[in-house]
Amino acid sequence: MLVDDLGNAIGTANKSEVHTADTPLHLAFSCWLFNADGELLMTRRALSKLTWPGVWTNSFCGHPAPGEATEEAVYRRAQVELGIAPEDIAGLELAVTDFRYRAVDSSGIVEHEICPVYVAQLRPDAQVGSNPDEVDSLAWVVPATLRAAAESAPFVFSPWLVEELAQPGLRAYV
Repeated sequence: MLVDDLGNAIGTANKSEVHTADTPLHLAFSCWLFNADGELLMTRRALSKLTWPGVWTNSFCGHPAPGEATEEAVYRRAQVELGIAPEDIAGLELAVTDFRYRAVDSSGIVEHEICPVYVAQLRPDAQVGSNPDEVDSLAWVVPATLRAAAESAPFVFSPWLVEELAQPGLRAYV
């Protein structure tokens, strides 16, 4: 969904047509998924991804489809990227409502998104897999370790992860 500076819907476009060197502002989301031990699920983006291939990022991200509530998109993308059934996600919370960023990949492709940030708890018996079109690798990490790594080597991570870590609403979790 394409949006104006206030986040109001102004149209739609295919994802393949939106992410270019002149990407219009659009709606997305990020989700940070934690296990019962307080570890965060990190994913390494598939090498086939158009933007930031092979970098480590938060658990999963996505874009709501036209007419789809953002929370519904979170559950849909959890299943698509990680094989996680909606009932295996507990306590979905909106941690950061007003996050937005613009970043340019080394290929020249621009990300330009209003991107609310969600946190969720994975049920202890849930199974996590990975869709190879989306995810190259998975790792459970201690949040303090992630913070230290992102501060010392931000280039290893997606730009939205690095910027989201600085958001006050996420500090209670990470």
